[in-house]
Amino acid sequence: MEERFEAAVGAGTMMSVSGSAVRFPHRWTPGGVTVEAGFTGGHLLHLAVAGCVLNDMYREASALGIELAGVRVTAAGGFVTGTWQSAGISYAVEVNSGAPADRLAHLLQVVDQVAEIPQAIRAGATVRRIS
Repeated sequence: MEERFEAAVGAGTMMSVSGSAVRFPHRWTPGGVTVEAGFTGGHLLHLAVAGCVLNDMYREASALGIELAGVRVTAAGGFVTGTWQSAGISYAVEVNSGAPADRLAHLLQVVDQVAEIPQAIRAGATVRRIS
C-alpha cells in the first residue's frame, strides 16, 4: 500500500485544537488558520491544494453572500515509488454554515472550478532548476 501524505487546514469554528497545529494569520478570517502537515514535499504539495481551497471557500462565499462560520479542508495523495509521480490528490471540505445545503453545494462546485492551485496541478506544469 502506498504511503499517503495528508495535510489539513482549518478556519473559524473548524480550526484545529491540536497542540501540533501551526497557526497563521488569514486574510479572510480574524482568528487565522491552523495547519496540520508534515514538512515533506508530498505534504507541502497537498497543503497547497488544501490552503487554496480553504481561501477560495471564503472568497467565493463572500461574493455569493454566504456566511461561513468555519471551514476545514483535508487534502491527501500518494506517489508512485521509483518515479515519484503523483498517484493523484483528493480533497474533502467540511463546512459550518447556516446557509441552505443547495447554496453550499453550489459554493463547493464554484470553488472546485476556480481554485487556482488545483487548476494548475490538473493542467500540469514544467518545473526546472535555474542557476
